Amino acid sequence: KGGLETPVLDSDTFSYNVVPILKENCVMGKPSQMSAEERLSVVLESLRPEASIADLCRKHGISQTTFYKWRDKFLEGGKQALLSNGQAKGSEADKARIEELERVIGQQSVEIRVLKKNLNLH
Repeated sequence: KGGLETPVLDSDTFSYNVVPILKENCVMGKPSQMSAEERLSVVLESLRPEASIADLCRKHGISQTTFYKWRDKFLEGGKQALLSNGQAKGSEADKARIEELERVIGQQSVEIRVLKKNLNLH
């Protein structure tokens, strides 16, 4: 027959290259134990033209999924900073809370003045 034969692999022709992963070979610990500065460093390192994400993740002992989560958070933060023109963006809930606190402070200020006047402390 003119077709290709399926190769048969036995223990004489097939072997595994098993490289033990030793704890001391890892550059960093668990991703959850890495500081924000370390995570930022990994993301910034990925911006280099010669950087391979797979190699970078191996080097730092993190999964590619973890890396991409960090990268996405980094990019979203940059996007928000550019959209806000450098001004802090507060949520509507934050603005409402600030307005309520300002109202309470104003009310207390009036009450303090009235009490001082009644006690002749003015």
